[in-house]
Amino acid sequence: MGFEKQITPIVALLFFLFIAREIYPYADPLNPEVAEGFEIEKVATGFGGPTCLTWVSEDLLLMCDRDGGRILLLDATDGFRETVLITGLDHPHGLHLTADHLFVSEEGVLAKYERSNWTFNQRTNLIEGVPSGNHQTNAINAFPNGTLIWHSGSTCNVCAETDERNAALLWVDPATGEHGILASGVRNSFHGVWVENVGYLFSDNGRDWEGDHPREEINLLVNGAAYGWPDDDPDHPVPDGTVAPVATWTPHTSLNGLALRPDTSPLPGLNASEGQGFTLYATVYGSWNTVIPQGQEIVRIDFIPKNTSGGEQPIDQWETKTTRFATDIGTPLPLAFAPDGSLYYATFGGGGALYRIASFG
Repeated sequence: MGFEKQITPIVALLFFLFIAREIYPYADPLNPEVAEGFEIEKVATGFGGPTCLTWVSEDLLLMCDRDGGRILLLDATDGFRETVLITGLDHPHGLHLTADHLFVSEEGVLAKYERSNWTFNQRTNLIEGVPSGNHQTNAINAFPNGTLIWHSGSTCNVCAETDERNAALLWVDPATGEHGILASGVRNSFHGVWVENVGYLFSDNGRDWEGDHPREEINLLVNGAAYGWPDDDPDHPVPDGTVAPVATWTPHTSLNGLALRPDTSPLPGLNASEGQGFTLYATVYGSWNTVIPQGQEIVRIDFIPKNTSGGEQPIDQWETKTTRFATDIGTPLPLAFAPDGSLYYATFGGGGALYRIASFG
């Protein structure tokens, strides 16, 4: 009986920790912290599940609301009042806006809408039938020449995919929907950014259940390259014939959204125009695959060139330095720099809130 009495509180404690771990990421942040000289302001809430943010002018912000199946236009001059542009979507995770079209990434589908100012109609499904499972199709971006880049997650934790379009980055012709593989072995890439004179950098989150392997990654896109999954293991984090990451972060923390810091931003970082490197900011959502909750932060990643050839030549090697910029902020997923240089991010849990980070004064 004495032994049983000792066991019961232990079991209760473990059960409490399990429940707390599951609930914690989706609760409103209790004590967010940010680097000295900056402040976090909640500017709007009630968005369901925000998955993308795109500034389209000084005052207007586009948002994907996954849980509501909507694309929203938010007006910063009116308390971020929302206008619903499109509804009835299946888990929208990304968008790309041009003068004439809006491209929307849904679960397994890439759709195109004809655009007339802020009215969107005549929907065309450019691509359908990409399998979903553990992960789905995520961000949709574009190269400077207009070719689309579509992020497609794996259907599993570790497996051999039956469709080569999973665990990959895809190129897509925006006019016809013709598409192919840009990069393979990319388990779950949520987002990416184009950096002038460097290339396309993208996040990638590795497998679960293997302790300190693997670290979350930021990769540089090399056309046709493989990035390791599912052949990586603790002894071979970068298998032969695959491309190594350019930056890494804590395993199983789910590094997702990326934003390139503009030179005009008051947030700390390197000015790309000066040719001495550049700075990305990234959201770290957090993961259920840890005993103690981790993540729930925004990190700053400085890319410092080891050598440059001058002029307009691309930087081909970096030293990277990653530091925590904001912590205990809930479940940050998308982020974007506003035209004034302040940083906006949205939390997926805790009511789907939108936040602004700016300097004091």
